[in-house]
Amino acid sequence: MKCFERALSAGFSVPILSTGREHAAAETLKLDGSLVAENIREQCIRLVKGRVLPKLVVVIVGNDPASQVYVRNKEASFAKVGFASEVIRFSEFSNQSEVEVAISALAVDPSVHGILVQMPLPKGFNAPKILSFVPPSKDVDGYHAVNLGLLCAQDWTGFLPCTPLGVMVLLQAYGVAFLGAHACVVGRSNTVGKPQGLLLLGEDCTVTLAHSKSTDLASITQQADILVAAAGKPGLIGREHVKKGAVVVDVGIHQNPNGKGLVGDVRSAALEGWAKAVSPVPGGVGPMTIAMLLMNTALGAWDPS
Repeated sequence: MKCFERALSAGFSVPILSTGREHAAAETLKLDGSLVAENIREQCIRLVKGRVLPKLVVVIVGNDPASQVYVRNKEASFAKVGFASEVIRFSEFSNQSEVEVAISALAVDPSVHGILVQMPLPKGFNAPKILSFVPPSKDVDGYHAVNLGLLCAQDWTGFLPCTPLGVMVLLQAYGVAFLGAHACVVGRSNTVGKPQGLLLLGEDCTVTLAHSKSTDLASITQQADILVAAAGKPGLIGREHVKKGAVVVDVGIHQNPNGKGLVGDVRSAALEGWAKAVSPVPGGVGPMTIAMLLMNTALGAWDPS
């Protein structure tokens, strides 16, 4: 994959999982992101030997409960592979300039290889301006305008957004063919939907970008060989949206309305025996996002480009 070229030059490889195991032809394959992510973590442990220790600094403002959980998960993941991480916390009563000064200091600190500003920021903060203080060379989330611009130009030397990149690695690991495939992305966010479409386009897919307000959404998504659901709408995609034999990746993650567990944008139970493969929630794209953050931080430390 073109989007993995920078990682390849640093010694990483896409895990290739066997899909030839015995199972009924009508069985829908589970795209196990946890399994692929574990392989990437093992590569991080192996490749760091004799190299600079990668370090990530997370800047978090306020006390959003979900953000606190995400940050703890990132800390734990970095500790597990022996990478360094630090969290700089600001209260919701902090001002914009305080955060900008802190990021400016991190930008020139040679021991810091990745800077991540945890979103969302509290009301009153100018997120685009704060993100602009993160230098593109340390923007391991891939959200800086320079890195997004490189992606638009199909230049693979910048950092790529972790979730869309994770989707690509997950699909490649399971041998999903990109060349000439019709890929549909449901969702148009700058963090997932748009970059996902560009990554698929870079692998020679024919790409349709749809969203929850597209007229007759099912008539669009039914054409797709690869369907990526990233609209942020629980249960938006059902069997009526999916072509028989399609591969479906569920990026959504939501609290189940009944309070038990998590659900995605896809009603995956309805796709059993219909779709060729589906990523589960949880255990699909989520672990891949963290794995790509580890890999991006390593790339920032080892600078293979």
